[in-house]
Order: sequence, then structure tokens, then C-alpha cells
Amino acid sequence: MTLAESKRLLFLTGDPAVGKTTVLLKVVDGLKAKGYSVTGMVSREVRSCGSRVGFEILDLGSDRHGWLAHVSQKNGPQVGKYRVNIEGLNDVGVRSLMLAVDEFDVIVIDEIGPMELCSGKFSEAVKRVLESGRLVVGIIHRNARSSLIDELKARKDFELFNVTFSNREHLHEIIIEKAVEFLNAATKG
Repeated sequence: MTLAESKRLLFLTGDPAVGKTTVLLKVVDGLKAKGYSVTGMVSREVRSCGSRVGFEILDLGSDRHGWLAHVSQKNGPQVGKYRVNIEGLNDVGVRSLMLAVDEFDVIVIDEIGPMELCSGKFSEAVKRVLESGRLVVGIIHRNARSSLIDELKARKDFELFNVTFSNREHLHEIIIEKAVEFLNAATKG
């Protein structure tokens, strides 16, 4: 497969709690095991007493973390029952994406969704990542709507995988295979 034929923007989507981030992290682990440098941002839900209270954002390169959104957040844009912590998103998530562009083989974006799209700096960082030529593995929130997502989905180098309960145990293997195809073609190209 040639570089022009391979996909370099590999994104997941699916229902809430189906395991999108788990699949993504299996892809990260698999690519790291093959010797590729991987960094970016991951969002994780935070629970207290059995209830989801918010989302934490983690920089895979430095293990820095902060709040993306929380039910007790006093200010910031409201998305459902959460208020988005724009400062935390920019400080951890946007920073991780901007640092990744020049130094890493693979950039991870979890996720492009309503909370993250509240930050103009996040949208600009994603655009920079998309234009970097790097392999990007990420998640698109199933209900998120924006011109950024429309542009992403219209690209020829984009592929979208729907995570389901029936494919989530093996989907990472398919994505790793496609990622390695691109990375090998990029090395030869």
C-alpha cells in the first residue's frame, strides 16, 4: 500500500460506555510495543459513590492531568450537568497536542466532542495536528456537530470505526494494522 492510499486519521465513535477509550488505549499500547512514539490526550470519566461526577484529562506524554469538566465546577460552559474547565483543557489537552506535532510518530485525541469544542484553542490545536502529516488516532463523540468534524470526515485520509459491544475486544488489532501500514508507507515515502 502506498502512502497516498493509506489512512492516517483513524477515529473511533460509538455509544456512551461502549469502551471507546479502552479500545484507544489498547491501540496506544500496541503501537508503543512496536516501537512507535505515541502521545496526546485522553479523557477519563471520574466516579464518586457510583455516580459519574466529571471527566479528567490526561497528557499521555507527561502524565499531567487536570479536570476537563465536573458537576461542581462553578464556571465555564455548561454541557449537560457538567461545566467545562476551559483552563484545564487548554493547559493539559491543548498543550499535549501542540507538543506532539513535532516529535512523535502517533498523536492521540480523546475526544473531539461537545466539551472539548467549547475551547477555540482546542479546535486550533486539532487543526494543527490534522495538518501535521502525523498518524492520528482519536475519538469523535457520536453526537458532536461542528465544521471541524465535518471537515475531518470529508478528508480522503480519514477512516471512522464504530465501537460496539461485539467488536470492542478485537477492534484495536484492526486499527493497529492500519496504523502500521501508514507508518511503514510514510517511512518508505
